[in-house]
Amino acid sequence: MNLHEYQAKRLFAEHGVPIPQGDVASTPAEAREIARELGGRVVVKAQVLTGGRGKAGGVKLANSADEAEAQAKQILGMDIKGFKVRRVLIDKQAPGIDQEIYLAVLIDRGRRLPMIMASASGGMDIEEVADKTPEKIITAHIEPVLGVRGYQTTYIASQIDLPRDLWRDFHKIVVGLYECFKSNDASLTEINPLVITGEGKLMAVDGKMTIDDNALSRQSRLAEMRDVAEEPEAEREARLTGINFIKLDGNIGCMVNGAGLAMTTMDIIKLFGGDPANFLDIGGGAKADQVATGLRLILSDPNVEAVLINIFGGITRGDEVAKGILQALNEVETAVPMVIRLAGTNAKEGRAILADASMETAETLSEAARKAVAAAAGAAKASQE
Repeated sequence: MNLHEYQAKRLFAEHGVPIPQGDVASTPAEAREIARELGGRVVVKAQVLTGGRGKAGGVKLANSADEAEAQAKQILGMDIKGFKVRRVLIDKQAPGIDQEIYLAVLIDRGRRLPMIMASASGGMDIEEVADKTPEKIITAHIEPVLGVRGYQTTYIASQIDLPRDLWRDFHKIVVGLYECFKSNDASLTEINPLVITGEGKLMAVDGKMTIDDNALSRQSRLAEMRDVAEEPEAEREARLTGINFIKLDGNIGCMVNGAGLAMTTMDIIKLFGGDPANFLDIGGGAKADQVATGLRLILSDPNVEAVLINIFGGITRGDEVAKGILQALNEVETAVPMVIRLAGTNAKEGRAILADASMETAETLSEAARKAVAAAAGAAKASQE
């Protein structure tokens, strides 16, 4: 779950990370009042769960309350990469910026440890820095039992050419960012940029935070921060149903039980020349209604030209999956071709149910992927004729 900038920075501040004074407005009038209270010189920033806000015109400077109101009026309602701006953050302008730094705590999945990542090239997309100048990215791994050590922050500070008189403050900020990361079950806490102001102080003028969805059951305060209006409708429905769904850009819909098997299925589709339209994991014990919901979500995508259903029955029963498929097809009429591969618990019974409905089946995943790719290619060709 991603948090808005204003939510992330407030959590950072709880752990001692310095942030600008500011507040959130949902109307131009509210923006004007906040700017007036902050002295007029503010930054008006669109609050949407995507990057590239500045390039899209969603971040503007204002030098008076009237100007802040006018800027908020322009930004509110904007569409930024498919996200409608419903709120703006009004932050007091930092007193000059001498240097911009990238700083984050995230999970290194290869090492299975939290990691500090920093760069002197703050304000840029870190992916671009990693691609063009990887030597500018400095990292240090954190042993959870020990936490952030002084020698680690000293090393990082020296490598990014941070003035020596700010090393102690930098250490406190890294420690605070890690404590925020740990206490909120985050997978990412990011400041981009962390600036040195004209007064010689460090300040987090932007923030990003991603929470591990699996931890939300014990993070009730964070669960309440979820902005459901920012979620794609299909992903929101899937979450409420208890299945994992992420829309992609391909044309072969995928429904699989188990995240690992879902990734394998997507890889096999690519291997045979296809392009997956989604990631969809119906889980280990999915019932007919969840299968029906998953299939309905897949078929709601107009780009889908074939569907591959790959179920390995353990907890999930093949006959339940088959019933869910037929239930969904009763609810949503479609001419999209489907290929179903069932194996494991009650797979034989499931295949019998599907055979009675004249559904296309396959014995192996490779066979299923080939059939799905061919079906999608045939549907694409037919639509062009």
